[in-house]
Amino acid sequence: MGAEISALRTLISRYCVGEENWVDSRTVYIGHKEPPPGTEAFIPQRYPDNRIVSSKVSQVHIWNFVPKNMFEQFRRVANFYFLIIFLVQLIIDTPTSPVTSGLPLFFVITVTAIKQGYEDWLRHKADNAVNQCPVHVVHHGKVVCKQSRKLRVGDVVFVKEDETFPCDLVLLSSSRSDGTCFVTTASLDGESSHKTYYAVRDTKAYSTESEVDAVHATIECEQPQPDLYKFVGRINSYMGSEPIARPLGSENLLLRGATLKNTEYIYAVAIYTGMETKMALNYQSKSQKRSAVEKSMNAYLLVYLCILIGKAVVDTALKYVWQAEPNRDEPWYNRRTEAERQRHILIRGFTDFLAFMVLFNYIIPVSMYVTVEMQKFLGSYFIAWDDDMFDGELGERAVVNTSDLNEELGQVEYVFTDKTGTLTENNMEFIECCVDGHVYVPHAVCNGQVMVDAAGVDMIDTSPGPEARNHEELFFRALCLCHTVQVKEEETVDGIKHGIHQGRSASFYISSSPDEVALVEGMKRLGFTYLRLKDSHMEILNRADEIEKFELLEVLTFDSVRRRMSVIVKSDAGERYLFCKGADSSIFPRVVSGKVDQVKARVEHNAVEGLRTLCVAYRPLNPEQYREVCNLLGGAKLALQDRDKRLAEAYDLIEKDLILLGATAVEDRLQENAADTIESLHQAGMKVWVLTGDKMETAAATCYASKLFRRNTRILELTTKRTEEQSLHDVLFELSGTVLRQRGGMTRDTFSSLSGDCADYGLIIDGATLSAVMRPGQEDSGSGSSRETFLEICRNCSAVLCCRMAPLQKAQIVKLIKASKEHPITLAVGDGANDVSMILEAHVGIGIMGKEGRQAVRNSDYAVPKFKHLKKMLLVHGHYYYIRISELVQYFFYKNVCFIFPQFLYQFFCGFSQQPLYDTAYLTLYNISFTSLPILLYSLIEQHINTEVLKKDPSLYRDIAKNALLQWPNFLYWTALGVYDAVVMFFGAYFLFDNTTFTSNGQLMTTNTQMMFGNWTFGALVFTILVFTVTFKLALDTHYWTWINHFVIWGSLIFFVVFSLLWCGIIWPFLNYQRMYYVFMQMLSSGPAWLSIILLITAGLLPDVVKKVIWRALWPTTTERIQNAEKLYKGHLSEFTPLAGLHTSARPRRGSADQRNVPNPRRSESFQKKAMFARWRRMPGYCTFTPLLRYAAASRYSAQEHAYSGICPETSV
Repeated sequence: MGAEISALRTLISRYCVGEENWVDSRTVYIGHKEPPPGTEAFIPQRYPDNRIVSSKVSQVHIWNFVPKNMFEQFRRVANFYFLIIFLVQLIIDTPTSPVTSGLPLFFVITVTAIKQGYEDWLRHKADNAVNQCPVHVVHHGKVVCKQSRKLRVGDVVFVKEDETFPCDLVLLSSSRSDGTCFVTTASLDGESSHKTYYAVRDTKAYSTESEVDAVHATIECEQPQPDLYKFVGRINSYMGSEPIARPLGSENLLLRGATLKNTEYIYAVAIYTGMETKMALNYQSKSQKRSAVEKSMNAYLLVYLCILIGKAVVDTALKYVWQAEPNRDEPWYNRRTEAERQRHILIRGFTDFLAFMVLFNYIIPVSMYVTVEMQKFLGSYFIAWDDDMFDGELGERAVVNTSDLNEELGQVEYVFTDKTGTLTENNMEFIECCVDGHVYVPHAVCNGQVMVDAAGVDMIDTSPGPEARNHEELFFRALCLCHTVQVKEEETVDGIKHGIHQGRSASFYISSSPDEVALVEGMKRLGFTYLRLKDSHMEILNRADEIEKFELLEVLTFDSVRRRMSVIVKSDAGERYLFCKGADSSIFPRVVSGKVDQVKARVEHNAVEGLRTLCVAYRPLNPEQYREVCNLLGGAKLALQDRDKRLAEAYDLIEKDLILLGATAVEDRLQENAADTIESLHQAGMKVWVLTGDKMETAAATCYASKLFRRNTRILELTTKRTEEQSLHDVLFELSGTVLRQRGGMTRDTFSSLSGDCADYGLIIDGATLSAVMRPGQEDSGSGSSRETFLEICRNCSAVLCCRMAPLQKAQIVKLIKASKEHPITLAVGDGANDVSMILEAHVGIGIMGKEGRQAVRNSDYAVPKFKHLKKMLLVHGHYYYIRISELVQYFFYKNVCFIFPQFLYQFFCGFSQQPLYDTAYLTLYNISFTSLPILLYSLIEQHINTEVLKKDPSLYRDIAKNALLQWPNFLYWTALGVYDAVVMFFGAYFLFDNTTFTSNGQLMTTNTQMMFGNWTFGALVFTILVFTVTFKLALDTHYWTWINHFVIWGSLIFFVVFSLLWCGIIWPFLNYQRMYYVFMQMLSSGPAWLSIILLITAGLLPDVVKKVIWRALWPTTTERIQNAEKLYKGHLSEFTPLAGLHTSARPRRGSADQRNVPNPRRSESFQKKAMFARWRRMPGYCTFTPLLRYAAASRYSAQEHAYSGICPETSV
């Protein structure tokens, strides 16, 4: 009873003190031991076992796969629509057999179910392999083996080196004397570095099964949540006279999927199992993204659905108009039954309406969905197979996580990119450090000789005065102590030995942050070497080769909000120090003394040079101050709720009154071809924004190096410094006036091009100012208008740099652009966990396989090894994917209009009796067999322009921008073309019947050939013309011919003919009718039928061919000009092919300044190459070509005196 009252008192106290945000915790009993009486109530809790289920259907309930899968599939509107049509055919008397709708629907559903079932079966296999692997558990003082799926919360697990953790564990003890262990989390976040985890202080000394089994403690921790880097809990130990509570954090939690390294064994207790582990909680799918093509497709479907309903309504009305006369009400061949006569006219009308809906329902292409799915799924392999996107250094290829967005890669208008690790290599090299204004360069003095690059730099052996020498050594010690670097034993990788001190120390540095490794290695080159962390003591080797030991008391870990980290250490002399390092913006406000001005000047100088800078400060702590620090940290660490908030408050109180020591500078080199990639994206009409957490000067230098900003770019600043001098509204108004005055009346294409005819603007904004622009709840003060003004400025700038950005602000920027009135397609690319939010927010997210883990890769839609691969992914693969699927969608609607419109016309000649024009087999197989494979193959391998041309001329990307090929004019043209072809087919075949006589059996017979014609012969003739016309139309649209194209296109036509001969030439015993017997052979035996087939196919295709010829001659697009050039050079376009002149020149407005004055030469209007065109002088239209693609010329002369300056013409080769 006392225990229950104690538990009740705890709950009451939680709510009485105002903890309304309390999240219920779980209590774990280590080894399933009950707590001692009177301490706390023993409340057994049920937790899931350790079974992992990644499949949609549990193997135990595999019988329910079919209903679950059917439910998922019929949630799609098109599938549900065809199901309703099929049920209508079953219920009422319809003109077509239910097979005509049921079989295509069954085919689509079956194919999809098999695909999803196979994927689910593969997941089952993977699950079983994981769930049945053996694990070792301590039970009654002995280690026993059991299957992983039988593991329970509270079990004590024994793990050996190189084994994977079977669930989320709290570390109790390890084989190392200090209770630490090393772990790699490559399978979780891609980080291959070894992380250090710590055992509970009260249990770290237990090293045998019996000792661990004797542990009597409980763990209180938060309920499962997916954040890999957050864990809040405490352990209550009952092994002494008084219970002892210790805090637990993420440094104590070993995650499922991580691997034990450099530690012989560990003992740990299971906290989260099965689907409650953090790894399993991260399995949850992201929000569904839909491409612009899919949205257009759905809009077209609605239009065709309206057309279908309109056709059914018109024919239903005309049927009753036709039957208004008595002699037409009940013709002799279609007399109604008594029940039909007594049925109300509204019911009869509705039944007829449904019958017409069934008759015309094929205008909605159900097979288009499965074809699109197959095209996306199979097409995604071309990215993974592309050898140009393989990185030999990493051994990685491009990865497709979401094939649903392939075509969206060809529609990108805004690219948002991270800087560190994305544009740069994230491979840090220590350059210099500044202590009290004196600069120190590693290896500036070598064997008494001053190096060439050390001129004008203060050397380490010229530091003035003993006080400066003390500060200098304190600075070096601070950098050797304030970090989380681990020292790993030397290992051999590919025959190369890694070590930091050859001959003295066979070890090397590893860390999750490359900055820290660079700083520690830099200190080693300046004479102070970090050796190891042993028994909570950090050892460093000074210049005199003496080992200094410092006891590590506390670590105040780094976070992106504080942007700094600190350590509290105790020297051998008993002095306690707080060493702090971090960004200059987070250190300078907390400094109370030191040579701030000199250090700040050097930091700004290095930032302009593009170097990453950190400031270092310290604070001595007396015993009273240290006790205060311990109290603050102890109270915050033991909190189970709001622990992060309380720790942040404690850190804020501790990291103050600092003394500035100096600053460091490390270099992060630009990635290979990053500048070329950004230039190509600009030429393609995309706007590139850089979103980074770095300081403005460093980020701006990187932007100039990567050609985001050019020499003639006019930089506009929207920063905190400026908004302190003026109000935000005034600054925005001023910038808006500056930009819009220059841009007035100019189109997007004009100012996004690389022409130097007008000023080029770039905007720099910092995170604090962005927060002010985005701050909600201030609409009355004009924040709404401020946001619109900010957007207008951004839209008119060719490049934007956002610095000092928090991860959430990156996502806010992307969301802001997505929601603007143009609704542009956005792409976000990054390599770290701080980029995940913007990757998920953008229409397309791309992860870089960098050194900041694999969280960005896991959460992205696509992943590439390097930033340079973005160029081919967008300009080539994206271009191809969009062209292919656009043709696929338009072609499907076109061929279905051709298919069903003759059926509509036929009703005018059969008394609106709902008589089908085509046989049931033709109705069923038209979209499944006769016309499906050619368009599927086209959508997989079509290349309307050579791959190299697309890479060399990025401006071709503009031809497909803004969903150009799926706009309403194109849709209406394809629909009109389908209606025209249908009219030609139907009436062409109909007029063939004019010269006919009736035979005695009621069939039509031509007077010349004695061939008998009936309604099924007429339908077979129209259908034959239809199949050949739509197939030839696709053949005319194909530019890239291979043997596969020939095989599929001509093979599908041969298959249709062979099928028709078999279907019409054999009496099939399973059919209750033989209406098509010998019909196809009779039709082919007629000479006029052959002639009509040839003439009507030609007449159907001729207008489209004529239209294309005229359009290409008078108003060719850039793509069509290059296609003509490819034909001229027989497909062999080299860098000397004069394609620059193929671009459509911009025509100035009548009377404009460009027309009145002599224009500046454009990049595409360079000098003509006389020698190259000497043999083409007789060819009009080809003698004025300019020599090279702009891209090729720019890259060839970028390093010479003709380097691009925005207005200078290029020199021809």
